[in-house]
Amino acid sequence: MMNATMRVLRVHAWGQTPVLEAAPTPTLGPGESLVRIEAAAVSHLDLTVLSGRFNVRPALPYIGGVEGAGTIERSERFACGTKVAIRGNGLGLSRDGTWAEFVAVPDAALREIPSDLDAATAATAYSPLTTSYIALHDIGRLGAWRIDQATSSDISVAADEVVAVIGAAGAVGSVATQMALAAGARVIGTVSRAERVPFVPAGAETLSLADDAATARLARDQSVTLLIDTIGGAGFSQRLGWVRPGGRAVMVGYTGGTDVTLNLPNWFLGDVALLPVNMLRREARANALIGGLTEQVMRGALALAVERHAMQHAAIAFERLRRGQARGRLALTWTDA
Repeated sequence: MMNATMRVLRVHAWGQTPVLEAAPTPTLGPGESLVRIEAAAVSHLDLTVLSGRFNVRPALPYIGGVEGAGTIERSERFACGTKVAIRGNGLGLSRDGTWAEFVAVPDAALREIPSDLDAATAATAYSPLTTSYIALHDIGRLGAWRIDQATSSDISVAADEVVAVIGAAGAVGSVATQMALAAGARVIGTVSRAERVPFVPAGAETLSLADDAATARLARDQSVTLLIDTIGGAGFSQRLGWVRPGGRAVMVGYTGGTDVTLNLPNWFLGDVALLPVNMLRREARANALIGGLTEQVMRGALALAVERHAMQHAAIAFERLRRGQARGRLALTWTDA
């Protein structure tokens, strides 16, 4: 018989690290399944919600975690023992999330996964895989972009592209770099600090944003045709200057800061398209992609870096994410990492 209580990681105050404590094991409502959590993601969205400055503010105290993976314990839709990935339907936002031993999950938020897929990978793969693909191909239109309207010069194949990935050692940046390389593009992968250069996927040219001489050369050459920027912040307007006139800049994240200032006359002169990635509007597309992208991970065509921490050491994981020190995505597990 299942215990009446379970362990959870609960947020009691905005901006403070969640506390490991006991809570009642959830009961199921209509259309829900009970999942035993094996791994739960810690994401920048989780940190944004935790700050209390986001437009979505769960009622305190709340159990966070917007993504996870585990095994079906009780369900009318799935067989017991089925491995599932968890995401969506307000988990960790408007209802308790995945930072718990057991979660009552709407069936619509569950996706069956291969039984041999590592739980920590399953819990963290959705966002970097789908965001990278959509940023490169659907929004950036890798290999199919008109660069110079005056001369009707087209980029019609990916091999003609020079893709700069900002934050190429991060979770999304690393996958985007691998995908662009696989398509045949020339890829320049940037990192915030020189010590992160070894984490950029092999095959990309690498540089540190702290290397003023290297960044000045990019600004002088303006050889980049597609900018994939995962960090945002004040430096974004400078990086726009690396892009060839008529090129495009796809904005994926804001870990480097949420505010950007543009000099409009210079932007008009540069003629670079600014293209935001809003994954909330592309959920159906992402859901259609995730199965095939996961297969690429399982056969080794794509590599995902996942940093695992035991749930009792969650404070370390939160601090590493805040400081930008995490190696790929972060997963919390109920066993020692």
